[in-house]
Amino acid sequence: MSTNATETQIAIPKKQKKLKPARKQVKPGDVEKKEAPQTGKEYNIWYNKWAGGDREDSYSNKVKSQTRCSIRRDAGLTRANTTGMKYCCLFFSRGCCPYGWECEYLHILPDPSIALPDTSKDCFARDKFSDYRDDMGGVGSFQRQNRTLYIGRIKETGTGTETEEVVRRHFKEWGEIEKIRVLQYRSVAFVTYVHEASAQFAKEAMACQSLDNDEILNVRWATEDPNPTSKEEEQRRLEEMGREAIKARMDPRIVDAMRHMRALEEGVELDADDAEEDAEDGPREAKRRRLEIEDAPQVPAAAVLAAAEQPQPETQRIGILNADTLESLKYFAEIQRRNGTAPVSTVKAVPRPSPTGLGLADYGSEEED
Repeated sequence: MSTNATETQIAIPKKQKKLKPARKQVKPGDVEKKEAPQTGKEYNIWYNKWAGGDREDSYSNKVKSQTRCSIRRDAGLTRANTTGMKYCCLFFSRGCCPYGWECEYLHILPDPSIALPDTSKDCFARDKFSDYRDDMGGVGSFQRQNRTLYIGRIKETGTGTETEEVVRRHFKEWGEIEKIRVLQYRSVAFVTYVHEASAQFAKEAMACQSLDNDEILNVRWATEDPNPTSKEEEQRRLEEMGREAIKARMDPRIVDAMRHMRALEEGVELDADDAEEDAEDGPREAKRRRLEIEDAPQVPAAAVLAAAEQPQPETQRIGILNADTLESLKYFAEIQRRNGTAPVSTVKAVPRPSPTGLGLADYGSEEED
Protein backbone atom coordinates (compact mmCIF):
# COMPACT_ATOMS: atom_id res chain seq x y z
CA MET A 1 0.00 0.00 0.00
CA SER A 2 2.82 2.34 0.81
CA THR A 3 4.45 1.61 -2.54
CA ASN A 4 1.29 2.51 -4.46
CA ALA A 5 0.92 5.71 -2.48
CA THR A 6 4.49 6.66 -3.27
CA GLU A 7 4.01 5.98 -6.98
CA THR A 8 0.84 8.03 -7.02
CA GLN A 9 2.57 10.86 -5.30
CA ILE A 10 5.42 10.84 -7.81
CA ALA A 11 3.04 10.73 -10.79
CA ILE A 12 1.27 13.94 -9.75
CA PRO A 13 3.20 16.90 -11.21
CA LYS A 14 3.97 19.80 -8.99
CA LYS A 15 2.26 23.09 -9.62
CA GLN A 16 4.37 25.61 -11.47
CA LYS A 17 5.69 28.24 -9.12
CA LYS A 18 4.30 31.68 -9.84
CA LEU A 19 6.62 34.62 -10.16
CA LYS A 20 6.76 36.98 -7.22
CA PRO A 21 7.26 40.73 -7.58
CA ALA A 22 10.81 41.48 -8.66
CA ARG A 23 13.11 42.64 -5.90
CA LYS A 24 15.34 45.68 -6.03
CA GLN A 25 18.79 44.37 -6.80
CA VAL A 26 20.63 47.40 -5.39
CA LYS A 27 19.74 50.61 -3.58
CA PRO A 28 20.24 53.92 -5.34
CA GLY A 29 23.84 55.03 -4.86
CA ASP A 30 25.15 51.61 -3.77
CA VAL A 31 26.98 50.99 -7.03
CA GLU A 32 30.03 53.19 -7.27
CA LYS A 33 30.45 54.66 -10.73
CA LYS A 34 34.08 54.41 -11.73
CA GLU A 35 35.39 56.31 -14.68
CA ALA A 36 37.94 54.73 -16.99
CA PRO A 37 41.47 55.96 -16.22
CA GLN A 38 42.90 58.27 -18.83
CA THR A 39 45.33 56.30 -20.97
CA GLY A 40 45.15 58.37 -24.15
CA LYS A 41 44.53 61.78 -25.56
CA GLU A 42 40.86 61.50 -26.56
CA TYR A 43 37.90 59.64 -25.02
CA ASN A 44 35.91 57.63 -27.55
CA ILE A 45 32.26 57.41 -26.44
CA TRP A 46 31.54 54.71 -29.03
CA TYR A 47 34.20 52.31 -27.69
CA ASN A 48 33.90 53.65 -24.12
CA LYS A 49 37.66 54.04 -23.73
CA TRP A 50 40.54 56.41 -24.31
CA ALA A 51 42.13 56.56 -27.76
CA GLY A 52 45.65 57.40 -28.76
CA GLY A 53 47.41 55.62 -25.90
CA ASP A 54 49.44 52.44 -25.72
CA ARG A 55 47.54 51.01 -22.73
CA GLU A 56 43.99 51.75 -23.84
CA ASP A 57 42.90 48.08 -23.82
CA SER A 58 45.38 46.49 -21.43
CA TYR A 59 44.29 43.92 -18.87
CA SER A 60 45.13 46.25 -15.97
CA ASN A 61 42.48 48.77 -17.07
CA LYS A 62 39.62 46.25 -16.78
CA VAL A 63 37.61 46.51 -13.57
CA LYS A 64 35.60 43.62 -12.20
CA SER A 65 31.85 44.18 -12.11
CA GLN A 66 30.50 45.05 -8.66
CA THR A 67 27.16 43.27 -9.18
CA ARG A 68 25.92 40.08 -10.81
CA CYS A 69 22.42 38.94 -11.72
CA SER A 70 20.93 35.80 -10.19
CA ILE A 71 17.89 34.57 -12.08
CA ARG A 72 16.68 32.38 -9.23
CA ARG A 73 16.78 35.26 -6.74
CA ASP A 74 16.16 38.37 -8.85
CA ALA A 75 13.60 37.32 -11.49
CA GLY A 76 10.05 38.48 -10.86
CA LEU A 77 7.07 40.52 -12.02
CA THR A 78 7.38 44.18 -12.99
CA ARG A 79 5.15 46.81 -14.56
CA ALA A 80 6.19 45.47 -17.95
CA ASN A 81 4.12 42.34 -17.31
CA THR A 82 0.97 44.48 -17.27
CA THR A 83 1.88 47.03 -19.96
CA GLY A 84 2.88 44.44 -22.58
CA MET A 85 6.55 45.44 -22.82
CA LYS A 86 8.52 42.66 -24.56
CA TYR A 87 12.07 43.81 -23.81
CA CYS A 88 14.28 42.94 -20.84
CA CYS A 89 15.91 45.36 -18.44
CA LEU A 90 19.58 45.94 -19.25
CA PHE A 91 20.45 46.82 -15.66
CA PHE A 92 18.64 43.71 -14.42
CA SER A 93 20.95 41.55 -16.57
CA ARG A 94 23.92 43.26 -14.96
CA GLY A 95 22.47 42.84 -11.47
CA CYS A 96 22.12 46.54 -10.65
CA CYS A 97 18.49 47.56 -11.27
CA PRO A 98 17.29 49.75 -8.34
CA TYR A 99 13.60 49.79 -9.38
CA GLY A 100 12.56 46.16 -8.84
CA TRP A 101 8.84 45.61 -9.44
CA GLU A 102 8.47 49.27 -10.45
CA CYS A 103 10.73 48.80 -13.50
CA GLU A 104 9.21 49.39 -16.93
CA TYR A 105 11.12 46.47 -18.44
CA LEU A 106 10.99 42.71 -17.88
CA HIS A 107 13.02 41.14 -15.08
CA ILE A 108 13.09 37.66 -16.57
CA LEU A 109 15.09 35.82 -19.21
CA PRO A 110 14.01 36.49 -22.82
CA ASP A 111 11.42 33.99 -24.01
CA PRO A 112 12.52 32.49 -27.38
CA SER A 113 8.92 31.48 -28.20
CA ILE A 114 7.82 35.14 -28.20
CA ALA A 115 9.07 37.10 -31.19
CA LEU A 116 10.35 40.59 -30.54
CA PRO A 117 8.35 43.44 -32.13
CA ASP A 118 11.40 44.76 -34.01
CA THR A 119 14.14 42.48 -35.33
CA SER A 120 16.50 45.43 -35.72
CA LYS A 121 16.71 45.69 -31.91
CA ASP A 122 18.20 43.30 -29.37
CA CYS A 123 16.36 41.88 -26.37
CA PHE A 124 17.09 45.11 -24.45
CA ALA A 125 15.47 47.35 -27.13
CA ARG A 126 18.85 48.69 -28.26
CA ASP A 127 19.29 49.40 -31.97
CA LYS A 128 21.57 47.07 -33.88
CA PHE A 129 23.96 48.36 -36.52
CA SER A 130 24.83 47.36 -40.06
CA ASP A 131 28.20 45.98 -39.00
CA TYR A 132 30.05 44.90 -35.88
CA ARG A 133 32.46 47.11 -34.06
CA ASP A 134 36.15 46.54 -34.67
CA ASP A 135 36.51 44.93 -31.24
CA MET A 136 33.33 42.80 -31.73
CA GLY A 137 31.70 44.47 -28.73
CA GLY A 138 28.53 46.50 -28.48
CA VAL A 139 25.02 45.56 -29.54
CA GLY A 140 25.86 43.69 -32.73
CA SER A 141 24.70 43.64 -36.34
CA PHE A 142 21.27 43.06 -37.85
CA GLN A 143 22.81 41.51 -40.98
CA ARG A 144 23.75 38.23 -39.28
CA GLN A 145 22.14 36.19 -36.54
CA ASN A 146 24.93 35.59 -34.03
CA ARG A 147 24.42 33.03 -31.27
CA THR A 148 28.09 32.53 -30.31
CA LEU A 149 30.04 34.46 -27.68
CA TYR A 150 33.79 34.80 -27.44
CA ILE A 151 34.95 34.33 -23.81
CA GLY A 152 38.51 35.51 -23.20
CA ARG A 153 40.89 35.74 -20.23
CA ILE A 154 39.81 32.45 -18.66
CA LYS A 155 42.16 31.08 -16.02
CA GLU A 156 42.66 27.39 -16.74
CA THR A 157 43.43 25.19 -13.76
CA GLY A 158 42.89 21.75 -15.28
CA THR A 159 42.22 19.95 -18.54
CA GLY A 160 40.09 21.25 -21.36
CA THR A 161 37.14 19.13 -20.21
CA GLU A 162 37.30 20.58 -16.70
CA THR A 163 37.43 24.12 -18.09
CA GLU A 164 34.45 23.36 -20.30
CA GLU A 165 32.42 22.20 -17.30
CA VAL A 166 33.26 25.41 -15.43
CA VAL A 167 32.21 27.54 -18.40
CA ARG A 168 28.99 25.56 -18.84
CA ARG A 169 28.08 25.88 -15.17
CA HIS A 170 28.34 29.66 -15.27
CA PHE A 171 26.76 30.29 -18.68
CA LYS A 172 23.86 27.83 -18.67
CA GLU A 173 21.97 30.13 -16.31
CA TRP A 174 21.18 32.51 -19.18
CA GLY A 175 19.69 30.07 -21.65
CA GLU A 176 19.95 26.71 -23.41
CA ILE A 177 23.45 26.04 -24.69
CA GLU A 178 24.01 24.26 -27.99
CA LYS A 179 27.77 23.69 -27.75
CA ILE A 180 30.93 24.90 -26.01
CA ARG A 181 34.42 24.88 -27.48
CA VAL A 182 37.49 25.55 -25.33
CA LEU A 183 40.87 26.45 -26.80
CA GLN A 184 43.19 24.94 -24.25
CA TYR A 185 46.32 26.86 -23.25
CA ARG A 186 44.89 29.97 -24.95
CA SER A 187 42.42 30.99 -22.21
CA VAL A 188 39.61 31.25 -24.75
CA ALA A 189 36.19 29.58 -25.03
CA PHE A 190 33.29 29.87 -27.48
CA VAL A 191 29.75 29.43 -26.15
CA THR A 192 26.95 28.89 -28.68
CA TYR A 193 23.36 29.26 -27.48
CA VAL A 194 20.31 27.77 -29.13
CA HIS A 195 18.65 31.20 -29.42
CA GLU A 196 20.19 34.55 -30.24
CA ALA A 197 18.29 36.37 -27.46
CA SER A 198 19.97 34.12 -24.89
CA ALA A 199 23.38 35.09 -26.25
CA GLN A 200 22.46 38.78 -26.08
CA PHE A 201 21.43 38.47 -22.44
CA ALA A 202 24.47 36.37 -21.49
CA LYS A 203 26.87 38.84 -23.08
CA GLU A 204 25.70 41.63 -20.79
CA ALA A 205 25.27 39.39 -17.74
CA MET A 206 28.83 37.96 -17.90
CA ALA A 207 30.76 41.04 -19.02
CA CYS A 208 33.66 41.66 -16.59
CA GLN A 209 32.47 38.80 -14.37
CA SER A 210 34.51 35.90 -12.94
CA LEU A 211 34.24 32.13 -13.14
CA ASP A 212 36.00 30.21 -10.34
CA ASN A 213 39.41 31.89 -10.24
CA ASP A 214 38.62 35.60 -9.75
CA GLU A 215 39.50 36.43 -13.35
CA ILE A 216 37.90 39.29 -15.30
CA LEU A 217 36.22 37.88 -18.40
CA ASN A 218 36.35 39.52 -21.78
CA VAL A 219 33.00 38.70 -23.41
CA ARG A 220 32.56 39.69 -27.06
CA TRP A 221 30.67 38.56 -30.12
CA ALA A 222 32.37 35.74 -32.00
CA THR A 223 33.31 36.14 -35.64
CA GLU A 224 31.74 33.89 -38.26
CA ASP A 225 32.88 30.27 -38.11
CA PRO A 226 35.03 29.56 -41.21
CA ASN A 227 34.21 25.83 -41.10
CA PRO A 228 32.19 24.99 -44.29
CA THR A 229 30.17 22.36 -42.42
CA SER A 230 29.15 24.87 -39.78
CA LYS A 231 28.18 27.37 -42.47
CA GLU A 232 25.95 24.81 -44.19
CA GLU A 233 24.29 23.81 -40.93
CA GLU A 234 23.62 27.44 -40.04
CA GLN A 235 22.22 28.10 -43.51
CA ARG A 236 19.85 25.12 -43.24
CA ARG A 237 18.78 26.24 -39.77
CA LEU A 238 17.98 29.75 -40.99
CA GLU A 239 16.04 28.40 -43.97
CA GLU A 240 14.02 26.13 -41.70
CA MET A 241 13.29 29.05 -39.37
CA GLY A 242 12.17 31.10 -42.36
CA ARG A 243 9.82 28.38 -43.58
CA GLU A 244 8.33 27.95 -40.13
CA ALA A 245 7.85 31.71 -39.75
CA ILE A 246 6.11 31.97 -43.14
CA LYS A 247 3.95 28.94 -42.43
CA ALA A 248 2.89 30.34 -39.06
CA ARG A 249 1.75 33.60 -40.66
CA MET A 250 -0.07 32.03 -43.62
CA ASP A 251 -3.68 30.95 -43.67
CA PRO A 252 -3.89 27.12 -43.38
CA ARG A 253 -6.38 27.09 -46.24
CA ILE A 254 -3.83 28.74 -48.51
CA VAL A 255 -1.19 26.20 -47.50
CA ASP A 256 -3.60 23.34 -48.27
CA ALA A 257 -4.52 24.86 -51.63
CA MET A 258 -0.85 25.24 -52.56
CA ARG A 259 -0.25 21.60 -51.64
CA HIS A 260 -3.09 20.48 -53.90
CA MET A 261 -1.82 22.66 -56.73
CA ARG A 262 1.61 21.10 -56.41
CA ALA A 263 0.04 17.65 -56.53
CA LEU A 264 -1.89 18.51 -59.71
CA GLU A 265 1.24 19.85 -61.37
CA GLU A 266 3.06 16.64 -60.58
CA GLY A 267 0.17 14.50 -61.82
CA VAL A 268 -0.36 12.81 -58.46
CA GLU A 269 -3.61 12.04 -56.70
CA LEU A 270 -3.50 13.61 -53.25
CA ASP A 271 -4.85 11.27 -50.57
CA ALA A 272 -5.11 11.70 -46.81
CA ASP A 273 -1.61 10.46 -46.16
CA ASP A 274 -0.04 12.73 -48.75
CA ALA A 275 -1.84 15.74 -47.32
CA GLU A 276 0.24 15.41 -44.20
CA GLU A 277 3.51 15.04 -46.08
CA ASP A 278 5.63 17.81 -47.48
CA ALA A 279 5.27 18.58 -51.18
CA GLU A 280 8.87 17.61 -51.89
CA ASP A 281 8.94 14.20 -50.19
CA GLY A 282 10.26 11.14 -52.02
CA PRO A 283 7.12 8.93 -51.80
CA ARG A 284 5.16 11.38 -53.91
CA GLU A 285 7.77 11.36 -56.65
CA ALA A 286 7.71 7.57 -56.71
CA LYS A 287 3.91 7.49 -56.89
CA ARG A 288 3.88 9.91 -59.84
CA ARG A 289 6.30 7.74 -61.83
CA ARG A 290 4.30 4.63 -61.00
CA LEU A 291 1.13 6.21 -62.39
CA GLU A 292 2.91 7.06 -65.64
CA ILE A 293 4.14 3.49 -66.05
CA GLU A 294 0.67 2.06 -65.42
CA ASP A 295 -0.89 4.35 -68.04
CA ALA A 296 1.71 3.69 -70.76
CA PRO A 297 0.56 0.18 -71.97
CA GLN A 298 -2.95 1.49 -72.69
CA VAL A 299 -1.70 3.78 -75.48
CA PRO A 300 -1.64 2.38 -79.06
CA ALA A 301 1.83 1.24 -80.02
CA ALA A 302 1.97 3.28 -83.24
CA ALA A 303 1.05 6.47 -81.41
CA VAL A 304 3.68 5.87 -78.77
CA LEU A 305 6.36 5.26 -81.42
CA ALA A 306 5.33 8.41 -83.28
CA ALA A 307 5.54 10.48 -80.13
CA ALA A 308 8.90 8.96 -79.26
CA GLU A 309 10.38 10.06 -82.60
CA GLN A 310 10.13 13.69 -81.54
CA PRO A 311 13.21 14.82 -79.58
CA GLN A 312 12.53 16.25 -76.16
CA PRO A 313 14.87 18.11 -73.81
CA GLU A 314 16.04 16.05 -70.91
CA THR A 315 14.44 18.44 -68.48
CA GLN A 316 10.97 17.94 -70.02
CA ARG A 317 10.82 14.11 -70.10
CA ILE A 318 9.62 13.80 -66.54
CA GLY A 319 6.66 15.72 -65.19
CA ILE A 320 3.12 16.73 -66.11
CA LEU A 321 3.82 17.07 -69.88
CA ASN A 322 4.48 13.36 -70.44
CA ALA A 323 1.25 12.46 -68.67
CA ASP A 324 -0.76 14.93 -70.80
CA THR A 325 0.85 13.66 -73.97
CA LEU A 326 -0.07 10.04 -73.28
CA GLU A 327 -3.62 10.93 -72.22
CA SER A 328 -4.20 13.09 -75.31
CA LEU A 329 -2.90 10.34 -77.59
CA LYS A 330 -5.32 7.83 -76.08
CA TYR A 331 -8.23 10.21 -76.45
CA PHE A 332 -7.36 11.08 -80.05
CA ALA A 333 -6.95 7.43 -81.06
CA GLU A 334 -10.31 6.52 -79.49
CA ILE A 335 -12.09 9.23 -81.53
CA GLN A 336 -10.50 7.97 -84.74
CA ARG A 337 -11.54 4.41 -83.96
CA ARG A 338 -15.16 5.37 -83.34
CA ASN A 339 -15.47 7.58 -86.44
CA GLY A 340 -13.58 5.16 -88.67
CA THR A 341 -11.83 8.07 -90.36
CA ALA A 342 -8.29 6.77 -90.37
CA PRO A 343 -6.28 3.92 -88.92
CA VAL A 344 -4.05 4.56 -85.98
CA SER A 345 -0.98 3.95 -88.14
CA THR A 346 -1.70 7.13 -90.13
CA VAL A 347 -1.32 9.41 -87.14
CA LYS A 348 1.35 12.03 -87.69
CA ALA A 349 4.34 12.38 -85.45
CA VAL A 350 2.95 14.21 -82.47
CA PRO A 351 4.87 17.34 -81.49
CA ARG A 352 5.82 17.99 -77.90
CA PRO A 353 3.14 20.09 -76.17
CA SER A 354 4.00 23.62 -75.15
CA PRO A 355 4.90 24.31 -71.53
CA THR A 356 1.48 25.87 -71.02
CA GLY A 357 -0.18 22.45 -71.48
CA LEU A 358 -2.84 23.33 -74.12
CA GLY A 359 -3.99 19.71 -74.49
CA LEU A 360 -5.63 18.39 -77.68
CA ALA A 361 -5.21 21.66 -79.59
CA ASP A 362 -1.52 20.88 -80.01
CA TYR A 363 -2.13 17.66 -81.92
CA GLY A 364 -3.26 16.97 -85.51
CA SER A 365 -3.83 14.24 -88.16
CA GLU A 366 -4.04 13.86 -91.91
CA GLU A 367 -7.84 14.17 -91.78
CA GLU A 368 -9.36 17.65 -91.58
CA ASP A 369 -12.01 16.56 -89.10
